[in-house]
Amino acid sequence: MPTHTMRAIRLHEHGGPEVLRYDEVPIPEPGPGEVLVRVHAVGVNPPDWYLRDGLTTMPGETESTVGLPVIPGTDMSGVVEAVAADVDGLAVGDEVFGLLRFPGFNGSAYAEYVAAPASDLARKPAGIDHVHAAGAPMAGLTAWQFLIEVGHDHPSPFQEARHRPTALGADTRVLINGAAGGVGHFALQLAKWKGARVIAVASGAHESFLRELGAEQFIDYTKSRPEELVHDIDLVLDTVGGPDSKRFLSTLKRGGAQFPVLPGDFDEEETVKLGVTVSSAQVRSNGAQLAELGRLLDAGTIHVAIDSTFALTDARAAHERAARGHIQGKIVLTVA
Repeated sequence: MPTHTMRAIRLHEHGGPEVLRYDEVPIPEPGPGEVLVRVHAVGVNPPDWYLRDGLTTMPGETESTVGLPVIPGTDMSGVVEAVAADVDGLAVGDEVFGLLRFPGFNGSAYAEYVAAPASDLARKPAGIDHVHAAGAPMAGLTAWQFLIEVGHDHPSPFQEARHRPTALGADTRVLINGAAGGVGHFALQLAKWKGARVIAVASGAHESFLRELGAEQFIDYTKSRPEELVHDIDLVLDTVGGPDSKRFLSTLKRGGAQFPVLPGDFDEEETVKLGVTVSSAQVRSNGAQLAELGRLLDAGTIHVAIDSTFALTDARAAHERAARGHIQGKIVLTVA
């Protein structure tokens, strides 16, 4: 490496997108079990702006896990630059992608270099570029751990029972609310991969995009109420959450399940009466699952949609784009 410093985006205070500062900082040293990655692209995710806004305690933690100044970001794709002595299976020059140290706020991915736990990484699919790879980890693993396999035994901070994915097959009907977003567009494709029939709920601008990804039915929530149009659904995956989430319970058949990705507002008496389950998970870093996702990306079975890209220096503009909503796929930062 020609220099011992790098450029990174840091927060010195909490607030709006304007608090994202482009700083010169030391290049991190990889610790035990870690590799140093030269970052080529960084995925922008909700926890990045939650941290920026002032959330410093992860759900399930009792105290803050972060101090200022802090480099935000968890999703990245890049090239291995150095390898700790105890790391096997990765070498300098390998192209990798990963969700770093999640759940937690110490991913430090908005930077030219990052020290990354080797166990959080997978080899970047050869068939996609760094921008698309950086868009995949958090959103892809969230969809995977909700729908396919949890892959860990950590309890969710949102419920006592362990989350159990619903078996998906040719006779399964799945409704995805917020289907055009990061998690939603991966969930739609993973459900289709398993043979399920998918109803996508989003705003009208996303209809052709979602039909191309394989949605059998599309509902524009600005014009129609999904709970009036569909019933006998096996699974609702709601990526939007909030107090309105419970309106989807009436679309489910008895024995069906609703998976809120963000905490919703549910009444246990109502779910018991309807004979349905509400279950949530918290996404965790998992290199092995990311490798499985990578094989599907390489085969073209699933695709990462890119809403927009911004240079790392323009992280503020990327966060402003996120705040406007109606995102189609992922927002990604590019690192020269």
